[in-house]
Amino acid sequence: MVYANGLSVESQVTVCGEDGNKLVQLITRPDLANILTSGTRCWCSSTRPLPHRSTVAAAGRSCADTRQVYAEKGYSTGTAPLVQISGEHLRLCPQDYTCCSSQMEETLSLQSERDFLKAVEDNSQFLLTTFTQRHRRFDEFFRELIELSEKSMNQMFTKTYGRLFTQNVHVFQELFVELRRYYSGATISLTEVLSDFWSRLVERVFSLVNPQYQFSEDYLECVSKHAEQLQPFGDVPRKLRVQVSRAFIAARALSQGLATGRDIVSKATKLTADSECVRGLMRQWYCPLCRGMAFLRPCHSLCLNVMKGCLANQADLETEWNNFIDALYQVSEKLEGPFNIELAADSLSVKVSEAIMHMQENSVTISTKVFQGCGNPRPVPGRSKRSPKDSGGSRKPFRTYSPEEKPTTAAGTNLDRLVTELKERLRPMRGFWVSLPHTICSDEKMAADVTNEDRCWNGQTRGRYLPDVIGDGLVSQINNPEVEVDIARPDVRTRQLIMELRVVTNKLRHAQSGQDLDFMDSEEGSGSRGGDHGERYSDDWPGYGPYSPPHNKSPRNPASNPAKPPRARERNGSKWNRNNGRVRSATGRLTSSLFPLLPFMATVALMWR
Repeated sequence: MVYANGLSVESQVTVCGEDGNKLVQLITRPDLANILTSGTRCWCSSTRPLPHRSTVAAAGRSCADTRQVYAEKGYSTGTAPLVQISGEHLRLCPQDYTCCSSQMEETLSLQSERDFLKAVEDNSQFLLTTFTQRHRRFDEFFRELIELSEKSMNQMFTKTYGRLFTQNVHVFQELFVELRRYYSGATISLTEVLSDFWSRLVERVFSLVNPQYQFSEDYLECVSKHAEQLQPFGDVPRKLRVQVSRAFIAARALSQGLATGRDIVSKATKLTADSECVRGLMRQWYCPLCRGMAFLRPCHSLCLNVMKGCLANQADLETEWNNFIDALYQVSEKLEGPFNIELAADSLSVKVSEAIMHMQENSVTISTKVFQGCGNPRPVPGRSKRSPKDSGGSRKPFRTYSPEEKPTTAAGTNLDRLVTELKERLRPMRGFWVSLPHTICSDEKMAADVTNEDRCWNGQTRGRYLPDVIGDGLVSQINNPEVEVDIARPDVRTRQLIMELRVVTNKLRHAQSGQDLDFMDSEEGSGSRGGDHGERYSDDWPGYGPYSPPHNKSPRNPASNPAKPPRARERNGSKWNRNNGRVRSATGRLTSSLFPLLPFMATVALMWR
């Protein structure tokens, strides 16, 4: 017959045979529970008596609930005791009587880490999904908007001018190629892109309205060099520059900001819990299981202290994160307001046609100034000057276009809807990292309700959790009673994420003012020098009021503006399709001219200052 012999409460419960030898392995026998609770005494070789009956009863408490929960998590119960055993072997949980073997404790500590990482991932999924989806939708919308703008211009100009436009379509194609490159992140200046476009355009139009002359490469260089002083297209280039620059800067900043937000969330939530964090996680979530209290949840305050210790570095993202979310929100508001990229893309073809009409209407004055400043060109041999009534009066003049001919909304949506949806999702993102411990601990599977303070696991047993909840961030963890955190060693990856947030926030804040941070010293037109910072035009942005120039701004004085430096030209294979500086006749130019012939202008005696 087998008898039981228990030593002290702290000692290993042993089982003895009739010969007095210890048979510890018999502890898992089902019939042992009856023997342990029967009060029967026996002696092993030590001949020490059993303690009081109540102590033996505690050691023999059933572990059925613990075994059930352990099995439900997919683990074998082969090492799981049937009744509680002494906990001297435990490293993480209190060393009282326990339902966990050493192997179980190790397994459950790893499980607690997985549960923690999954909780962080699940609760941050909203952020990751929002940034990923919003970036994709805005990116598709912006790219399709540019494509539709180019397509609309091609259709309208081809319909009006036919072969004359298609022969020179590359002039406009290059503009849209550069706009796409800028939006995609290329380090190029929008001011220079538009300036080059207008320079190429003025050369072609100038040759067109003066078909009786032949112009050398250098002569056309002189024309484009002084285009800013001549203002052959009136104020249209400046207006378009402000509209396009602000809109594209804001659109690119928003798109890049959403992509950066996605990447930062992905990096910040890929955690590796250190040993102290795992100890705290195990003690709050699975030590109750080892004590046989399988369905007891940790106290809410205990959970908060553990989570704040494990997420201390993430909490330090809070300030820069909130600044980033605010900047995204403000840029999105600009895009649906004065920096509306739909209106900017829509206005490209209209503004170009207005600019050419202005040059046509003022061609006499402009040509006279050019002749006075750059010299008299040589006439085409055998061609006489024509009077206004002789030259192309039957050609269709340039015109502006009705709203129904303008580019339509892109990607199956519109900008207002995209911005509204984005702002609704940005609002709850503020304070995310500091509130993450509260979010996790508010889950009934993770912790007891805050109102259930007396019937929860306090780290040792069932009862109220007495320590205070500590503050947020790394420095506050110096007093954390649950997780030991080295506050002298900030996480390097978190510091890098903070710097990334600062960089993207700075770009977004400059974009709110129409400033491209990469060209702060050169993007005068986009507002970086403050010159055009407050410009609005009643004809460009409906609903935003008329433009009133600053009082301290004097009228443009051509003499005070230095001439722009000459553009570098490729003498071999030039993208402007010029023939190594050789003189070309107007007849040769006609085949590649973009616009219909206009009347030759009478000479007006105006000196070019």
